Amino acid sequence: MKVVVTSTGESLDSEIDPRFGRAAFFVLIDTETGEHRAVSNEVGREAGHGAGIQSAETVSGLGANMVLTGECGPKAEEALKRAGIPVRTKIQGCVADAVNALKTEISVGR
Repeated sequence: MKVVVTSTGESLDSEIDPRFGRAAFFVLIDTETGEHRAVSNEVGREAGHGAGIQSAETVSGLGANMVLTGECGPKAEEALKRAGIPVRTKIQGCVADAVNALKTEISVGR
């Protein structure tokens, strides 16, 4: 599964950015291989308005299967839903911890 986590920095140790649309970075992580890369969300951060929708388009283009973030506005959430990408909000801590918690949840649910 490819998961996008909103992040304040480019590493797995970076804190979760609580804002989806204006997050500093999106960290794309393949939960099966552990491969990851950070993508700057410059478009969303600098948008006068519509940051959430523009960020949703970016995430969709990355091939994400899920988003983990602090908060997500209703328009962005709807755009992600239309793209078939579920969103989990109220995520806190660092990127690695959020992904590890998701992986544990998935493995327990099997």
